[in-house]
Order: sequence, then C-alpha cells, then structure tokens
Amino acid sequence: MRLVLGAGFAAILERHLEAATPADLLVWSLTGMTQIDPELTVHRLAGRVQLRLGDRTLLARDVPTRSEGESFAAAGGAAADRLTLFQQAGWGASVTLRAAGASGLIKHSFEAIFSHLDPFSRYITPEEAQAARERRTGEAGLGLRLAPGRGSGTVIAAITQGGPASEAGLIVGDRVLAIDGVALRPRDAAGAAGLLEGAAGSDVVLLVERNRRRREVTLRRVLPPGRPVTAERVDDVLIIRVPSFTAHTERQVAAALLGAISQGAPKAVLLDLRGNRGGLLSQAAAVSDIFLGAGEAFRTLGRHPEASRIYITGGPDLAAGLPMVVLVDGRTASSAEIVAATLSDRRRAAVVGTSTTGKGLVQLVVPLPDGGELLMSWSRLIMPNGWPLQGVGVVPGLCTDGGPVAAAQALGRLRQGDRPMGEAQSRQQALRHPVDPAEAEALRAACPPGEMPEADLAVARALALDPAAEAMALPP
Repeated sequence: MRLVLGAGFAAILERHLEAATPADLLVWSLTGMTQIDPELTVHRLAGRVQLRLGDRTLLARDVPTRSEGESFAAAGGAAADRLTLFQQAGWGASVTLRAAGASGLIKHSFEAIFSHLDPFSRYITPEEAQAARERRTGEAGLGLRLAPGRGSGTVIAAITQGGPASEAGLIVGDRVLAIDGVALRPRDAAGAAGLLEGAAGSDVVLLVERNRRRREVTLRRVLPPGRPVTAERVDDVLIIRVPSFTAHTERQVAAALLGAISQGAPKAVLLDLRGNRGGLLSQAAAVSDIFLGAGEAFRTLGRHPEASRIYITGGPDLAAGLPMVVLVDGRTASSAEIVAATLSDRRRAAVVGTSTTGKGLVQLVVPLPDGGELLMSWSRLIMPNGWPLQGVGVVPGLCTDGGPVAAAQALGRLRQGDRPMGEAQSRQQALRHPVDPAEAEALRAACPPGEMPEADLAVARALALDPAAEAMALPP
C-alpha cells in the first residue's frame, strides 16, 4: 500500500495541473479515512496534524515538507510514509476501517485528494484497469476478450459476433495456451492481451485447446468496430455526423468529405458534433486540419514542461472554402468542443446549437504498482484566441435552446445584421484563466446546455446557405 500511495503522491506533486504540497496530500488523504469511518476526525494546527477517534488522539505528527532540490519521488514517498503511520493507528482503533481493507484505504485516499484538485481526476482500481486494458486490446481488433483461467493459459471470456474470432469458429470457454508461439503464464490475461495487440491487417496465431484437443488458429486483426462517421446530403448540404473521436476519425471525415465532393461539390457542409463526448486529443487537431489552412488549432498549458504543447494545422482546406456550420449541444464535450471552438475562433465555421459541456482539462494515465491507474488532469485547453475551455464550453452564434420558432427568429436577426449572441460571444473571447465561476455561469445561461432537436437542422442548413448571416454568427 505504501508503494502505491508513494508513486501516486509523487505523480501528483510533479504533474497535476494544480500545485499541491506533501502536507496537503497527507491531510487530504487522511480525510478519506474519515469518509470510511465518520467517528474519525482530522485536525491540522500550524505544522502538525492529529488523527482522533472521538475525544481520543490516535496519533499526532508534524506535516511533511519538500526541501529545495528534493525529488518528487522522495517527497511523495515521505508523505506516504507519514500517511502509513496514521493508517496503522486508525486500523488498530477502527473496525470500520479494517473492514474496508487496504484497497478501500487506497481508493478513498486518492478520491479525497482529487476532490480538492479537479472534477475529472480519479483513481482506477486494478480490476477496472485490467478490464479496460483487455477491452482496448483483444476485443477491439480480434473480436474476443480473455480472462484468467485455471492452470496454464487463459480462457476466452467473450466473443464479438461477426469478428475474426467468431468467423474462425472460436467460442467462449476455449483455452488459449500460446500467442504467436509465446506460451501464456497462468492467470496472466493482461500479458496475453498485450500479445494480441498489433496493426490492423496483420495476423496472429493462437494455440487453442477445446475438450483436450489442441489446434492453431490464425486470426487477422481488423480496425476497431465502434460507431463510424456517417454522411448524407440534404438540400445539397453535406451533413457529416461524427459520434466520437477515435484513431480513425480524421480519415473517415476526410473520406466522407472528398467522396461527396467527387460526386459534385455540395453548397455547404454541416459538421454534426451533437452528443459527441470527445476522445483522442490528437484527432481534434487532425479533424480541424481538414477544414483549415496553416495556423494554431489549440494549445495545452500545465505545470509540467511536457504538459504545455501547441497543436497546429497545416492545411490545405479539403473543403476548399465551402460554407460551413458546426452543430453542438449540451452533450458535446472535450475533443468535440475543441473542434467547434477552433473552427469558430479561426472564423471558418459558425456554431449552431446550445452551450457545450465545458470539459477543458487533459488527463494523463499514471500506472501504479498495484496494477491500478491514476487518471490525472495535468493540463488545460486554451483555444486559438486565448480563452480557456474548462467550465465555460462553446457559446454558439445561433442558439437553438428556445426551440424551432426562437431559432428561426434568431436566424432572421442574423440576416438583418444583428447578433443575438454577440455580447456573450465577445465576453467568452475576452476570458482568460483563471475564470470567475460566476462569469462562466452567466455565459452558459445565455444559451443553456440542452439537446438540439432534428427539427432545428433546417435552421442550420439555412444559415450555412446564407454567407452574410453565417458571418454574423461568428464571434465579433
């Protein structure tokens, strides 16, 4: 337990977006113990902290500090050592704490720390991390998922119908003894999942046993299934729907756009990001690059030097300047928000819909010695014009929150040279970190997050086909 906490503390001290001290980590993690057993209390006075059970002091110690030049690993380890002493004291006095076990103490310690830092960082248990790794590997490319088996090898725990494993006749319960000639160790599903990884189109050979009969099966890896990008023409407007940002999104969007243009250029493009919860950060830059020339897409800023990066677009615009509108709603988040904000800031596309989620922090995965992981926020997203995305989201130039009639009226005002959302857009563009929460809330209230119904697509198409009105929907 000490090794897990020490590794986690070191990562937080060095890399988390918000600065914390070893003393902070100790005191905050101790409050995690009080969440398990409310009879426990933590008291911090000057440079000393106490753990009490009722009126009885279980332990009191000076808070740890990080001396100049001391490594983060050493400082994190020292804080973990101090925490271990308090945990031992609490363990001996609290039946409730003992019932939670070491895993419960680790989980509550990290949860308590992150509750003081940001809303997106979290601790992932070894079991959750293992399941996620298995889903990312075997199930994605081969249509199967492995689980630990008794004795040698692993067993197939799930089969995706229509996938390579299903087509080869494999079934749930088959034992996999070796992958590409590498014998599998007992109960090592994670190691087996790693051997299954490989490029799409490459082959992998499994030694499989069923009813004590062994055979070799060759499977060809395929692209992960997932929800693909789709495209259709309505009133000669190309609507490209992007449900999420995976490793293949940029390729799929480009193919949809170029395929449509090859059959005769549409009059305008609608990029539908409604309900898109985000995904790969690199794909946000790549998809933006499809529609932009050279320039900045967005940047990330954090305390750690590696957390601060500038993402650029190099062009050319594959849509060749076709009028463009981006559709968003209250479920649009993360990478999808970035694309909408980048295209709007760069004056390439107007945004139609409602305010978006406002998820503007980037997470880093930190492996821990117990097999668990920290999903830790380590940088914030800054849009091309300098405003931070976190907590604010994207303010649309044409708000559909009031329904089709109100949206049509807003379109009419844009056509008359008026900007219904102009003030809110200007205030958003002027934001700089740190953002006053009251100001962020006021901006979001100008067009509250919600769902954009299909009926409002007609207004979006009409805006895309009216260059003058679309220009008025861009940020002033």
